[in-house]
Amino acid sequence: MVVIYLVNMLLVGIVVTGHYECLYRINRLTPRLPMHHRLRIVLGVILAVTAHIFEIWVFGLAFYWMNKAQGWGHLEGNYSGSLVDSVYFSFTSYTTLGFGDIVPHGDLRFLAGLEALTGLVLITWTASFLYLKMAHYWNED
Repeated sequence: MVVIYLVNMLLVGIVVTGHYECLYRINRLTPRLPMHHRLRIVLGVILAVTAHIFEIWVFGLAFYWMNKAQGWGHLEGNYSGSLVDSVYFSFTSYTTLGFGDIVPHGDLRFLAGLEALTGLVLITWTASFLYLKMAHYWNED
């Protein structure tokens, strides 16, 4: 049980650190770019979405690996065992969409719940960050 907890916390640590670094770099980079502030916001959104996609892939790779390994549980339902299906499940977990066509069993349930919580926090963090950026540039024309 300790190993499961540590692996899950490592995954959360990787994606949270990566997300922080992405938002930090957006904050440092975009004001220096020689472009209109509206394009800076659009670029910030694109880079933030790219960060979310990276984070979803990190979790997707973990689901893929854990599903193949013994003792972590398994995914079932409309699941072929492919990496693409694992990343799809990760997308629905991260965004808390949860279609329910793929269902985790065993210890993978803990990771699925943790990914949903992490995704919720990181999506709202991104929304707050972009709101502050837009508020800063809103009246500059």
